[in-house]
Amino acid sequence: APGRRGYSGAGAAEFLHRSIVPTMHYQKSLPRLPVPKLEDTITRYLNAQKPLLNDDQFRKTEELAHAFEKGIGRELHEQLVAQDNQNKHTSYITGPWFDMYLKAREPVVLNFNAFMSFNPDPKPEYNDQLIRATNMIVSAVRFMKTFRAGYLEPEVFHLSPEKSDTDIFKKIIRFVPSSISWFGAYMVNAYPLDMSQYFRLFNSTRLPKLNKDELYTDEKAKHLLVLRNGNFYVFDVLDRDGNILKPSEIQAHLKYILSDNSPAPAFPLGYLSSENRDTWALLRKNLLENGNEEALQKVDSAMFCLSLDDFPIKDFVHVSHTMLHGDAANRWYDKSFNLIITKDGTAGINFEHSWGDGVAVLRFQNEVFKDSTNTPAISPQSQPASVDSSRAVQKLDFKLNDALKAGITKAKQKFDATVESLSLNIIQFQEGGKELLKQKKVSPDAVAQLAFQMAFLRQYDQTVATYESCSTAAFKHGRTETIRPATVHTKKCSEAFVKELSKHSTEELQKLIVECSKYHGRLTKEAAMGQGFDRHLFSLRYLALSKGLPLPDFYQDQAYARLNHNIISTSTLASPAVQLGGFGPVVADGFGVGYQVHDDWVGFNVSSYPARNGKEFLQCIHKSLEDIFNVLKGKKIGS
Repeated sequence: APGRRGYSGAGAAEFLHRSIVPTMHYQKSLPRLPVPKLEDTITRYLNAQKPLLNDDQFRKTEELAHAFEKGIGRELHEQLVAQDNQNKHTSYITGPWFDMYLKAREPVVLNFNAFMSFNPDPKPEYNDQLIRATNMIVSAVRFMKTFRAGYLEPEVFHLSPEKSDTDIFKKIIRFVPSSISWFGAYMVNAYPLDMSQYFRLFNSTRLPKLNKDELYTDEKAKHLLVLRNGNFYVFDVLDRDGNILKPSEIQAHLKYILSDNSPAPAFPLGYLSSENRDTWALLRKNLLENGNEEALQKVDSAMFCLSLDDFPIKDFVHVSHTMLHGDAANRWYDKSFNLIITKDGTAGINFEHSWGDGVAVLRFQNEVFKDSTNTPAISPQSQPASVDSSRAVQKLDFKLNDALKAGITKAKQKFDATVESLSLNIIQFQEGGKELLKQKKVSPDAVAQLAFQMAFLRQYDQTVATYESCSTAAFKHGRTETIRPATVHTKKCSEAFVKELSKHSTEELQKLIVECSKYHGRLTKEAAMGQGFDRHLFSLRYLALSKGLPLPDFYQDQAYARLNHNIISTSTLASPAVQLGGFGPVVADGFGVGYQVHDDWVGFNVSSYPARNGKEFLQCIHKSLEDIFNVLKGKKIGS
């Protein structure tokens, strides 16, 4: 209802909605991320190592693990617990995890930044670049204002929505003090999620510094950064009272930028954000000393970066390349996110990963998609305001000396070579999805993960370290935990399907799939409850190094290194707003697998470098899923 949304004089809604429960109502009383028991961590670690090692290797790793558990590991664990008890305002993983991201020196693009692309607007005429960009900017700024005003609905995972996702419950819970509100939600089977990352969505940038980058946020800035054809533009999207600019004015400014025929710069600055972080830190210092402080300040403090690309999209692979890396001249990978909109209105988000995880970005995308499609600020009939955009829009000029020009040229060569070596492959499995799997009482996620194990075995005849990301946002300052989907169960099942098909009846194969599903379900639940082993071991290692201790033998085990060399790195998301998501491989000889299990189909997006064949891997995944679905339907399958 217009009244609830709060219209400004300009007639555009200032807010997405006004939540009955204040946005951060649950934040104070969120449960803390537990530090797992050391013995549980060691058991889980050894369970994950088992399918990757032969008997001799496993015995050696087991000895090292038990020695660690009884000796230095115990001491480190006790110190970690003591430290955690003294820092009740946060979680034990927060510091080490920020450090891990910010100290990494590899370029953020392809190594850390991920993307999610939006579905098209259901009304085709709204997919025009100018119209969609205007509508999405207005919705994004509405999101920001709604969040900052405390009107954004808190992020809650409802297990019994009929009890907890109701106005009556919300009206009661808002009067329960913040210090205990979480328990009120818990009583009706609702789990509020951590929202501490959300403030970094806007006006935020990762600044390159030697050895360790910094996150920078300036909530006072009112402008947007727009990149087109490698040129940088800024204009205010809020007026001096903090109201959103009239949509017709935003439309006029974007139209002005889209019709600017300035040539592309000979040395596009965007390439610098694709460099090694130390190299970029030194070049940035040079930029600042060369009289670009004001221009860089505009870039860093901008609400977010809108990248307007001058070409239409050919197919899903093209979407994927465009959103995952695109042309670095027209991106600023250090921004908390780039909203990318191509000539035909295809839109996506590329986000920097140190400040936050997929959960916050996904909520933002869902709200922006819903708002810009249900209550668009402008229509195809809307006329841009007759304002003087040449005064409102500032084109940023950067002063470049020879060292900076050389730096940009080198960055471009490196970037082009890396992108050249990257393959992206996409496939849709159309023979079934979530519905059929649930009917057969197996977990859809477990089946997708089993298909990866089966496919890799078929293609390369081995079982390798596999990573699946799981959010721990149910806890205060939670980030992610790792699910280890390669298990003794998936190995046994994959070998049965790939190597010993004739020895097993359909019933036996069904039993093996169910085993995998049960165990994967357990691992997923443990990870979501903060009971994985990866973050715990990571924090103990971080603690040892921060105290200047020699690295314990346990961490020098080749098997430990191999388990953390994640050849199959996977992440899944499902949302009505998102068409597909993806990320680069985390190791040179790996696959980056983004996947979505829909009701009646499954989509996969695989990235790889020359060391691996992603196309063949996808064909093997397809074959594996076909076999699994047929077995679940009770059909006999041939090899």
